[in-house]
Amino acid sequence: MVSDAEYHRRTLITRLNLRTEADEQLLHDTINEWVDGANIGSNLAWETCNTKSAVRTLAKDEIKQKTKLGDQHATLACHEVASSITSCIERRKNGKKASKPHVFPDQEKITLTTLGDHGRVHADLCLPDDEDGYQYEYLASDDWEYTESTLHYRDGDWYIHLGYRTPQDEAQATTENGTVLGVDLGVTQIAVTSTARFFDAGELNHYRRECENTRGELQQTGTQSAHRTIETLSNREERYVKHVLHAVSNGIVEEAIEHGCDGIIFEDLTDIREDLPEAAWHSEWAFRKLKEFVEYKAEYEGLFIDTVNPRNTSKRCNECGFTHDSNRHRGEFECVSCGKSNHADYNAAKNVAELYLRRGHQPSGRRSVSQYALKSGARTPS
Repeated sequence: MVSDAEYHRRTLITRLNLRTEADEQLLHDTINEWVDGANIGSNLAWETCNTKSAVRTLAKDEIKQKTKLGDQHATLACHEVASSITSCIERRKNGKKASKPHVFPDQEKITLTTLGDHGRVHADLCLPDDEDGYQYEYLASDDWEYTESTLHYRDGDWYIHLGYRTPQDEAQATTENGTVLGVDLGVTQIAVTSTARFFDAGELNHYRRECENTRGELQQTGTQSAHRTIETLSNREERYVKHVLHAVSNGIVEEAIEHGCDGIIFEDLTDIREDLPEAAWHSEWAFRKLKEFVEYKAEYEGLFIDTVNPRNTSKRCNECGFTHDSNRHRGEFECVSCGKSNHADYNAAKNVAELYLRRGHQPSGRRSVSQYALKSGARTPS
Protein backbone atom coordinates (compact mmCIF):
# COMPACT_ATOMS: atom_id res chain seq x y z
CA MET A 1 0.00 0.00 0.00
CA VAL A 2 1.37 3.43 -0.98
CA SER A 3 1.57 5.93 1.88
CA ASP A 4 0.39 9.52 1.38
CA ALA A 5 3.97 10.82 1.51
CA GLU A 6 4.94 8.63 -1.45
CA TYR A 7 2.50 10.36 -3.82
CA HIS A 8 3.36 13.19 -6.15
CA ARG A 9 0.63 15.82 -6.46
CA ARG A 10 -0.53 18.22 -9.16
CA THR A 11 -3.26 20.86 -9.23
CA LEU A 12 -5.21 21.38 -12.43
CA ILE A 13 -6.54 24.97 -12.63
CA THR A 14 -9.24 25.93 -15.09
CA ARG A 15 -12.00 28.48 -15.46
CA LEU A 16 -15.64 27.40 -15.25
CA ASN A 17 -18.33 28.27 -17.77
CA LEU A 18 -21.64 28.41 -15.87
CA ARG A 19 -24.71 27.92 -18.02
CA THR A 20 -27.21 30.33 -16.42
CA GLU A 21 -27.28 33.42 -14.19
CA ALA A 22 -29.33 31.39 -11.73
CA ASP A 23 -26.44 28.92 -11.42
CA GLU A 24 -24.06 31.81 -10.79
CA GLN A 25 -26.24 33.18 -7.98
CA LEU A 26 -26.72 29.73 -6.49
CA LEU A 27 -22.95 29.23 -6.21
CA HIS A 28 -22.58 32.60 -4.45
CA ASP A 29 -25.41 31.68 -2.05
CA THR A 30 -23.89 28.27 -1.35
CA ILE A 31 -20.47 29.72 -0.57
CA ASN A 32 -21.97 32.39 1.70
CA GLU A 33 -23.86 29.73 3.66
CA TRP A 34 -20.75 27.55 3.79
CA VAL A 35 -18.66 30.39 5.23
CA ASP A 36 -21.38 31.02 7.86
CA GLY A 37 -21.31 27.34 8.72
CA ALA A 38 -17.53 27.32 9.07
CA ASN A 39 -17.69 30.37 11.35
CA ILE A 40 -20.29 28.65 13.55
CA GLY A 41 -18.07 25.58 13.78
CA SER A 42 -15.00 27.69 14.53
CA ASN A 43 -16.75 29.51 17.38
CA LEU A 44 -17.84 26.21 18.91
CA ALA A 45 -14.59 24.29 18.46
CA TRP A 46 -12.01 27.00 19.18
CA GLU A 47 -9.93 25.99 22.21
CA THR A 48 -12.10 22.87 22.50
CA CYS A 49 -11.09 20.38 19.78
CA ASN A 50 -9.29 20.22 16.44
CA THR A 51 -9.71 16.72 14.98
CA LYS A 52 -12.20 16.18 12.15
CA SER A 53 -14.26 13.64 14.08
CA ALA A 54 -14.38 15.76 17.22
CA VAL A 55 -15.42 18.92 15.36
CA ARG A 56 -18.10 16.98 13.47
CA THR A 57 -19.51 15.60 16.71
CA LEU A 58 -19.50 19.04 18.33
CA ALA A 59 -20.62 21.34 15.54
CA LYS A 60 -22.25 19.54 12.60
CA ASP A 61 -25.82 19.44 13.92
CA GLU A 62 -25.77 23.09 14.94
CA ILE A 63 -24.33 24.12 11.56
CA LYS A 64 -27.21 22.32 9.83
CA GLN A 65 -29.76 23.95 12.16
CA LYS A 66 -28.47 27.51 11.71
CA THR A 67 -27.71 27.41 7.97
CA LYS A 68 -29.23 25.98 4.81
CA LEU A 69 -26.33 23.55 4.41
CA GLY A 70 -27.00 19.90 3.81
CA ASP A 71 -25.15 17.00 5.35
CA GLN A 72 -22.22 17.03 2.88
CA HIS A 73 -21.48 20.74 3.13
CA ALA A 74 -21.84 20.74 6.90
CA THR A 75 -19.29 17.92 7.08
CA LEU A 76 -16.90 19.79 4.79
CA ALA A 77 -17.29 22.92 6.93
CA CYS A 78 -16.36 20.88 10.03
CA HIS A 79 -13.29 19.48 8.27
CA GLU A 80 -12.14 22.96 7.27
CA VAL A 81 -12.59 24.19 10.84
CA ALA A 82 -10.49 21.28 12.12
CA SER A 83 -7.75 22.07 9.63
CA SER A 84 -7.78 25.79 10.49
CA ILE A 85 -7.64 25.22 14.24
CA THR A 86 -4.78 22.73 13.80
CA SER A 87 -2.91 25.36 11.81
CA CYS A 88 -3.54 27.89 14.59
CA ILE A 89 -2.12 25.54 17.19
CA GLU A 90 0.96 24.85 15.09
CA ARG A 91 1.60 28.41 13.95
CA ARG A 92 -0.09 30.41 16.74
CA LYS A 93 -2.09 32.34 14.19
CA ASN A 94 -5.74 32.93 13.41
CA GLY A 95 -7.32 30.16 11.35
CA LYS A 96 -7.81 30.77 7.62
CA LYS A 97 -11.18 29.97 6.10
CA ALA A 98 -11.69 28.85 2.50
CA SER A 99 -14.68 27.92 0.40
CA LYS A 100 -14.58 24.24 -0.52
CA PRO A 101 -17.84 22.91 -1.98
CA HIS A 102 -18.01 19.23 -2.82
CA VAL A 103 -16.96 18.63 -6.42
CA PHE A 104 -17.52 15.66 -8.73
CA PRO A 105 -15.17 15.95 -11.73
CA ASP A 106 -16.13 14.17 -14.93
CA GLN A 107 -13.81 14.72 -17.87
CA GLU A 108 -14.61 18.16 -19.35
CA LYS A 109 -17.69 18.85 -17.21
CA ILE A 110 -18.19 19.09 -13.46
CA THR A 111 -21.19 19.05 -11.14
CA LEU A 112 -21.32 21.18 -8.01
CA THR A 113 -23.62 20.31 -5.12
CA THR A 114 -25.54 23.38 -3.93
CA LEU A 115 -28.03 24.37 -1.23
CA GLY A 116 -31.06 22.41 -0.10
CA ASP A 117 -33.43 21.21 -2.80
CA HIS A 118 -31.91 23.32 -5.56
CA GLY A 119 -29.97 20.34 -6.91
CA ARG A 120 -26.65 20.67 -8.66
CA VAL A 121 -25.05 23.33 -10.82
CA HIS A 122 -23.63 22.02 -14.09
CA ALA A 123 -20.61 23.76 -15.58
CA ASP A 124 -18.14 23.27 -18.41
CA LEU A 125 -14.39 23.38 -17.90
CA CYS A 126 -12.81 26.04 -20.13
CA LEU A 127 -9.97 23.90 -21.47
CA PRO A 128 -7.36 24.94 -24.06
CA ASP A 129 -8.21 24.34 -27.73
CA ASP A 130 -4.79 22.74 -28.09
CA GLU A 131 -5.10 19.12 -27.00
CA ASP A 132 -1.50 19.29 -25.78
CA GLY A 133 -2.64 21.50 -22.88
CA TYR A 134 -1.39 20.18 -19.55
CA GLN A 135 -4.93 19.69 -18.19
CA TYR A 136 -5.63 16.80 -20.57
CA GLU A 137 -2.67 14.86 -19.14
CA TYR A 138 -4.59 14.46 -15.88
CA LEU A 139 -8.21 14.37 -17.03
CA ALA A 140 -7.61 11.57 -19.54
CA SER A 141 -4.93 9.66 -17.64
CA ASP A 142 -5.32 6.38 -15.78
CA ASP A 143 -2.08 7.11 -13.90
CA TRP A 144 -3.29 10.25 -12.08
CA GLU A 145 -5.96 9.79 -9.39
CA TYR A 146 -8.40 12.60 -8.57
CA THR A 147 -8.29 13.56 -4.86
CA GLU A 148 -10.09 16.80 -4.02
CA SER A 149 -11.05 20.19 -5.42
CA THR A 150 -11.60 23.75 -4.29
CA LEU A 151 -13.72 26.45 -5.91
CA HIS A 152 -12.39 30.00 -6.26
CA TYR A 153 -14.03 33.26 -7.35
CA ARG A 154 -11.85 36.14 -8.58
CA ASP A 155 -12.15 39.05 -10.94
CA GLY A 156 -15.71 38.06 -11.89
CA ASP A 157 -14.87 34.46 -12.89
CA TRP A 158 -15.14 31.06 -11.22
CA TYR A 159 -12.10 28.78 -11.17
CA ILE A 160 -11.83 25.17 -10.10
CA HIS A 161 -8.61 23.71 -8.63
CA LEU A 162 -8.69 19.94 -9.22
CA GLY A 163 -6.23 17.92 -7.16
CA TYR A 164 -4.58 14.81 -8.59
CA ARG A 165 -1.97 12.42 -7.27
CA THR A 166 0.14 9.55 -8.56
CA PRO A 167 2.80 7.29 -7.02
CA GLN A 168 6.29 8.80 -7.26
CA ASP A 169 7.51 6.47 -10.01
CA GLU A 170 4.77 7.73 -12.38
CA ALA A 171 5.57 11.36 -11.57
CA GLN A 172 9.25 10.79 -12.28
CA ALA A 173 8.57 9.77 -15.88
CA THR A 174 6.52 12.93 -16.42
CA THR A 175 8.92 15.41 -14.84
CA GLU A 176 12.29 14.25 -16.12
CA ASN A 177 11.37 15.32 -19.67
CA GLY A 178 10.20 18.77 -18.57
CA THR A 179 11.69 22.13 -17.67
CA VAL A 180 10.66 24.27 -14.72
CA LEU A 181 11.18 27.90 -13.74
CA GLY A 182 12.14 28.50 -10.11
CA VAL A 183 10.82 31.63 -8.37
CA ASP A 184 12.13 33.11 -5.11
CA LEU A 185 10.02 35.68 -3.23
CA GLY A 186 11.57 38.39 -1.14
CA VAL A 187 11.48 41.87 0.38
CA THR A 188 13.78 44.06 -1.72
CA GLN A 189 12.90 41.99 -4.78
CA ILE A 190 9.26 40.97 -5.12
CA ALA A 191 10.37 37.94 -7.10
CA VAL A 192 13.51 36.59 -8.78
CA THR A 193 13.47 33.75 -11.30
CA SER A 194 16.03 31.05 -11.98
CA THR A 195 16.60 32.79 -15.33
CA ALA A 196 17.86 35.87 -13.45
CA ARG A 197 14.86 38.09 -14.04
CA PHE A 198 14.46 40.50 -11.13
CA PHE A 199 11.20 42.21 -10.14
CA ASP A 200 12.24 45.06 -7.86
CA ALA A 201 10.09 45.99 -4.84
CA GLY A 202 11.55 49.47 -4.33
CA GLU A 203 8.68 51.54 -5.71
CA LEU A 204 6.04 49.28 -4.17
CA ASN A 205 7.62 49.40 -0.71
CA HIS A 206 8.06 53.19 -0.97
CA TYR A 207 4.42 53.68 -1.92
CA ARG A 208 3.20 51.50 0.94
CA ARG A 209 5.41 53.30 3.46
CA GLU A 210 3.94 56.62 2.28
CA CYS A 211 0.42 55.23 2.66
CA GLU A 212 1.22 53.92 6.13
CA ASN A 213 2.60 57.31 7.23
CA THR A 214 -0.48 59.09 5.90
CA ARG A 215 -2.75 56.60 7.65
CA GLY A 216 -0.93 57.21 10.94
CA GLU A 217 -1.41 60.98 10.65
CA LEU A 218 -5.11 60.57 9.84
CA GLN A 219 -5.65 58.17 12.73
CA GLN A 220 -4.20 60.74 15.12
CA THR A 221 -6.74 63.26 13.81
CA GLY A 222 -9.55 60.91 14.75
CA THR A 223 -12.35 62.72 12.92
CA GLN A 224 -15.10 61.02 10.91
CA SER A 225 -13.76 62.68 7.79
CA ALA A 226 -10.29 61.26 8.53
CA HIS A 227 -11.72 57.73 8.83
CA ARG A 228 -13.44 58.09 5.47
CA THR A 229 -10.18 59.29 3.96
CA ILE A 230 -8.34 56.29 5.46
CA GLU A 231 -10.85 53.94 3.81
CA THR A 232 -10.41 55.68 0.46
CA LEU A 233 -6.62 55.55 0.82
CA SER A 234 -6.68 51.83 1.68
CA ASN A 235 -8.81 51.02 -1.37
CA ARG A 236 -6.48 53.02 -3.61
CA GLU A 237 -3.46 51.29 -2.09
CA GLU A 238 -4.94 47.84 -2.67
CA ARG A 239 -5.68 48.67 -6.32
CA TYR A 240 -2.11 49.87 -6.81
CA VAL A 241 -0.60 46.77 -5.21
CA LYS A 242 -2.77 44.49 -7.35
CA HIS A 243 -1.70 46.43 -10.45
CA VAL A 244 1.97 45.86 -9.57
CA LEU A 245 1.43 42.19 -8.79
CA HIS A 246 -0.43 41.67 -12.07
CA ALA A 247 2.59 43.11 -13.91
CA VAL A 248 4.98 40.85 -12.00
CA SER A 249 2.83 37.77 -12.60
CA ASN A 250 2.72 38.56 -16.32
CA GLY A 251 6.51 38.80 -16.33
CA ILE A 252 6.96 35.47 -14.55
CA VAL A 253 4.66 33.67 -16.98
CA GLU A 254 6.36 35.37 -19.95
CA GLU A 255 9.73 34.24 -18.63
CA ALA A 256 8.52 30.65 -18.37
CA ILE A 257 7.17 30.72 -21.93
CA GLU A 258 10.31 32.33 -23.35
CA HIS A 259 12.49 29.59 -21.88
CA GLY A 260 10.24 26.72 -22.92
CA CYS A 261 9.21 25.76 -19.40
CA ASP A 262 6.48 23.28 -18.57
CA GLY A 263 5.89 24.57 -15.05
CA ILE A 264 6.63 27.30 -12.49
CA ILE A 265 7.85 26.40 -9.01
CA PHE A 266 7.30 28.61 -5.94
CA GLU A 267 8.27 28.24 -2.33
CA ASP A 268 5.51 26.90 -0.09
CA LEU A 269 3.94 30.00 1.49
CA THR A 270 2.59 28.28 4.61
CA ASP A 271 5.17 29.85 6.93
CA ILE A 272 6.08 32.91 4.85
CA ARG A 273 5.92 35.24 7.88
CA GLU A 274 8.42 33.13 9.79
CA ASP A 275 10.66 32.79 6.73
CA LEU A 276 10.67 36.54 6.06
CA PRO A 277 10.44 38.13 9.53
CA GLU A 278 11.80 41.43 8.19
CA ALA A 279 8.99 41.76 5.65
CA ALA A 280 6.23 44.30 6.23
CA TRP A 281 2.83 43.20 7.48
CA HIS A 282 1.41 43.18 3.96
CA SER A 283 3.88 40.70 2.49
CA GLU A 284 1.97 37.49 3.27
CA TRP A 285 -1.16 38.77 1.53
CA ALA A 286 0.88 40.15 -1.39
CA PHE A 287 2.83 36.93 -1.94
CA ARG A 288 -0.32 34.82 -1.89
CA LYS A 289 -2.06 37.21 -4.27
CA LEU A 290 0.95 37.12 -6.62
CA LYS A 291 0.94 33.31 -6.65
CA GLU A 292 -2.81 33.35 -7.32
CA PHE A 293 -2.35 35.72 -10.29
CA VAL A 294 0.42 33.51 -11.71
CA GLU A 295 -1.72 30.40 -11.29
CA TYR A 296 -4.66 31.49 -13.38
CA LYS A 297 -2.47 33.15 -16.04
CA ALA A 298 -0.28 30.05 -16.28
CA GLU A 299 -3.43 27.96 -16.71
CA TYR A 300 -4.21 29.72 -19.99
CA GLU A 301 -0.69 28.97 -21.22
CA GLY A 302 -0.80 25.28 -20.28
CA LEU A 303 1.80 25.62 -17.49
CA PHE A 304 1.54 23.78 -14.18
CA ILE A 305 2.27 25.38 -10.79
CA ASP A 306 3.88 23.55 -7.88
CA THR A 307 5.72 24.35 -4.65
CA VAL A 308 8.69 23.17 -2.60
CA ASN A 309 9.57 23.45 1.07
CA PRO A 310 11.64 26.67 1.32
CA ARG A 311 13.86 25.29 4.08
CA ASN A 312 17.51 26.27 3.42
CA THR A 313 16.88 27.62 -0.11
CA SER A 314 18.44 30.92 0.99
CA LYS A 315 21.40 29.26 2.78
CA ARG A 316 22.32 26.55 0.26
CA CYS A 317 25.00 27.15 -2.36
CA ASN A 318 23.57 26.28 -5.75
CA GLU A 319 27.06 25.58 -7.10
CA CYS A 320 28.33 23.03 -4.59
CA GLY A 321 25.31 22.31 -2.38
CA PHE A 322 26.97 23.42 0.87
CA THR A 323 24.42 24.83 3.35
CA HIS A 324 25.36 27.24 6.13
CA ASP A 325 23.93 30.33 7.85
CA SER A 326 27.10 32.28 7.02
CA ASN A 327 26.63 31.86 3.27
CA ARG A 328 24.11 34.70 3.00
CA HIS A 329 24.80 38.34 3.85
CA ARG A 330 21.59 40.29 3.23
CA GLY A 331 21.28 40.53 -0.57
CA GLU A 332 24.60 38.84 -1.34
CA PHE A 333 25.52 35.17 -1.28
CA GLU A 334 29.07 33.88 -0.90
CA CYS A 335 29.66 30.22 -0.16
CA VAL A 336 32.09 29.69 2.71
CA SER A 337 32.96 26.29 1.23
CA CYS A 338 33.59 26.84 -2.50
CA GLY A 339 33.86 30.64 -2.51
CA LYS A 340 31.29 31.18 -5.30
CA SER A 341 29.31 34.41 -5.00
CA ASN A 342 26.04 35.57 -6.50
CA HIS A 343 22.91 37.56 -5.79
CA ALA A 344 21.24 35.84 -2.82
CA ASP A 345 17.73 35.77 -4.27
CA TYR A 346 18.94 34.46 -7.64
CA ASN A 347 20.85 31.68 -5.87
CA ALA A 348 17.65 30.86 -3.95
CA ALA A 349 15.51 30.81 -7.11
CA LYS A 350 17.82 28.22 -8.66
CA ASN A 351 17.60 26.18 -5.47
CA VAL A 352 13.80 26.30 -5.58
CA ALA A 353 13.80 24.78 -9.07
CA GLU A 354 16.54 22.25 -8.39
CA LEU A 355 15.11 21.04 -5.10
CA TYR A 356 11.76 20.50 -6.80
CA LEU A 357 13.39 18.30 -9.43
CA ARG A 358 15.39 16.43 -6.80
CA ARG A 359 12.28 15.78 -4.71
CA GLY A 360 11.85 12.18 -5.78
CA HIS A 361 12.18 12.93 -9.49
CA GLN A 362 15.92 12.48 -10.08
CA PRO A 363 18.50 9.90 -8.96
CA SER A 364 20.22 11.18 -5.82
CA GLY A 365 23.63 11.55 -7.43
CA ARG A 366 22.47 13.44 -10.49
CA ARG A 367 22.29 17.25 -10.68
CA SER A 368 19.24 18.69 -12.39
CA VAL A 369 20.71 21.85 -13.93
CA SER A 370 19.68 20.82 -17.44
CA GLN A 371 16.11 20.35 -16.23
CA TYR A 372 15.36 23.90 -15.11
CA ALA A 373 15.62 27.24 -16.86
CA LEU A 374 18.59 29.31 -15.72
CA LYS A 375 21.40 31.64 -16.78
CA SER A 376 24.93 30.76 -15.76
CA GLY A 377 27.31 32.97 -13.83
CA ALA A 378 26.77 35.68 -11.23
CA ARG A 379 23.73 37.91 -11.71
CA THR A 380 22.61 41.24 -10.30
CA PRO A 381 19.35 43.20 -10.69
CA SER A 382 19.22 45.51 -13.70
